[in-house]
Amino acid sequence: MKTVLGWVSLMLAAWALPATGQAATLVVLEARSSTLTLGMRIDSSSAITLKEGERVSLIGPDGKSIALKGPFNGVPFAKASDSVDVRQALSALVATRDARTSSVGVVRAGTAAVKIPEPWLIDVTRPGPRCLLEGTLPVWWRPDNSRTENFTVFPVDRSWSAQFNWAAGQDRQAVPPLSRLEGSKVFVIRQGEQEHAISLEVVPKGLESQLILTSWLLEKGCVQQADALLTLVRTDLKTGE
Repeated sequence: MKTVLGWVSLMLAAWALPATGQAATLVVLEARSSTLTLGMRIDSSSAITLKEGERVSLIGPDGKSIALKGPFNGVPFAKASDSVDVRQALSALVATRDARTSSVGVVRAGTAAVKIPEPWLIDVTRPGPRCLLEGTLPVWWRPDNSRTENFTVFPVDRSWSAQFNWAAGQDRQAVPPLSRLEGSKVFVIRQGEQEHAISLEVVPKGLESQLILTSWLLEKGCVQQADALLTLVRTDLKTGE
């Protein structure tokens, strides 16, 4: 936890720096384009070209996103700047989070009401999207660790299965290296007689700020994980006051 909070502190310090006059860096959230790829960084002052049928979603340094579709030729964020009001940007992201949790899908999944203690834990007890940092394996998590419990994971084609065992008092466990989970995106979780599906969305490493990272998690529907990240940032902001 101290390591994570320290990282947040460094990022907040970076946001507080005055504007340098240089253009901001934008991150590609989604792309169907011949020239842009997922996670790619582009200069906000540089024009981009999208052909008919192409589209791209971009995140600015304040966490705001924009979707463009072709034909398009121009600068995506005409007034983008590296100077960010952290509290104002966080308020905007919280509003986005609240809008998403009021949607039918999130309410049905019940993920908004269950808090995870760290952003990269994967809650296996309910369906929906989860975000996974590029180059890492999942760390399973459950909210109730009071009892011994088993669960089984298998891909949607049911070509293999892996069983995991919870001990009483255990709330998380890492997937072993070289697991067949690598390369798969959608899994079915079986707990007793119940089954539900979760999908894993890969988040590129090296995103420039926690605002961009939080926005990315929200855009992908990983509300639980965005909540955990927002909690860390809020805590650090209060500590720094």
